[in-house]
Amino acid sequence: MPARAIAATSEKKEERKFGLAHWMHEVLVEAEKARVDFAPDPVHDLRVAIRRCRSLGEGFLPVDPDPGWKQMRKAGKAVFSALGTLRDVQVLMEWIEKLGSDDDPVTQRLLAYCREQEEIHKSHASEALAAFDAREWQQWAISLPRRAARLRPGSEVFQEMALERWAEARELHRVALRSRSKVALHRLRIGIKKLRYLVENFLPDLHAGWSKDLKYLQDDLGEVHDLDVLWDTALQIHAFATPEERTSWQKKIAETRQLRVDRYRAKMVGRGSLWDVWRSQLPQGLDVDHAILMRFRVWAAFRDPDFQHAHRVTMLSLQLYDGLAKAGVLAADGDRLRTVLKAAAITHGVGKSRGNDSHHKSSRRMIQKLKTPFGWKPEELAMVALIARFHRGALPDAQKRFVALTQEEQIATRTLAGILRLADALDRHHDGSVRRLRITKSADSLNVYAQGLVLSAKDGEKLAAARYLLEETCGLPIMIKPEPPKSSR
Repeated sequence: MPARAIAATSEKKEERKFGLAHWMHEVLVEAEKARVDFAPDPVHDLRVAIRRCRSLGEGFLPVDPDPGWKQMRKAGKAVFSALGTLRDVQVLMEWIEKLGSDDDPVTQRLLAYCREQEEIHKSHASEALAAFDAREWQQWAISLPRRAARLRPGSEVFQEMALERWAEARELHRVALRSRSKVALHRLRIGIKKLRYLVENFLPDLHAGWSKDLKYLQDDLGEVHDLDVLWDTALQIHAFATPEERTSWQKKIAETRQLRVDRYRAKMVGRGSLWDVWRSQLPQGLDVDHAILMRFRVWAAFRDPDFQHAHRVTMLSLQLYDGLAKAGVLAADGDRLRTVLKAAAITHGVGKSRGNDSHHKSSRRMIQKLKTPFGWKPEELAMVALIARFHRGALPDAQKRFVALTQEEQIATRTLAGILRLADALDRHHDGSVRRLRITKSADSLNVYAQGLVLSAKDGEKLAAARYLLEETCGLPIMIKPEPPKSSR
């Protein structure tokens, strides 16, 4: 077999091994192994397989509205939680045996308690696994990987998600160092775990360099949590018969715990920490907005039944914006307002997924529910939602959400909504006949020349209504004309 073919086959095997289809299948395989006697290793392996599937689903939930993602994650959660409680007890037993000894009465008391709990939780895990619908899981194992294939690993969408996870985990790190509480350290571990799973599943290039440190940190913080649970359990069941026993175990647990906290701090505190290293490899500057706009685009493409129209309207909107700025009519705020306009234009049709009646209002509600993108202000997302809402229907005036904006934001929203209204009207037949716009300014008007425009009487009426808001904000009448041939121009 040629070397190229061998390499391709190897890549496909690797993809199958680490893709959603592989892990969905592994859940079914590991479930059969675990249900035999719920031994530590099979329980761990089944939890890993379910966790992979659920974390992959969590990565697609922000962009893909298919209900299968939530249903799959919910179905896996019941088994995962039951196995988690069992696994916690089994891990606790491993720590007791590691820190204690056969002739230590505290060790024997703790192990006796844990063995009782293990049997109880094995019964609960067995019930959860019996209720698990393997046939339904197999259906998702076919349908969800097909949907996942629409987004390639390494996409800007996943880079932007990683940036959000990095920022969330970094804030949890700051809180944990300040408070030094058990709860804060546990939350920090969860934040790092979420970042690890996202990178592991969707950003293979970053995973190659980050995986070792991410696992190391997650393991250390996980062991800190295990030791905290061990100490709380020992106190809860009154495992110490004498002050000497309590002092001895407290010292062993504290020393083992502090070693792991110190190892974490060595990697994550100070100049040149891994936080800085990771941030340097995620999108910077203008690339951040590019990644955010790509996420808006993918989110809209999964929802808008006529996304090609939204794409054309976005192009026409940006041509209008750039032409007005060049003509000196629009006081362009760098690229910021252009970015806001682009986000509103690409998402303005998502409400059609809820039905065409008042879809502009549905679009506003759907956009407003999104999480504020990294580096954005909540007011900017609110503007995107309102601009999309006012691409048709009533004009921005005394509406509660519009009035909540500052005066400057209201002016910008009206202007950008006016641009979007006109761009949408120029593609009112959804046929892409208008391909390019050219804007000129005369003494008393703005001229918009539209390449490919063929005006009927009804089209003229619609365009006249659509241009009104932009005329009002620009303070000039707008004349819309077909672009003449190059020779006559």
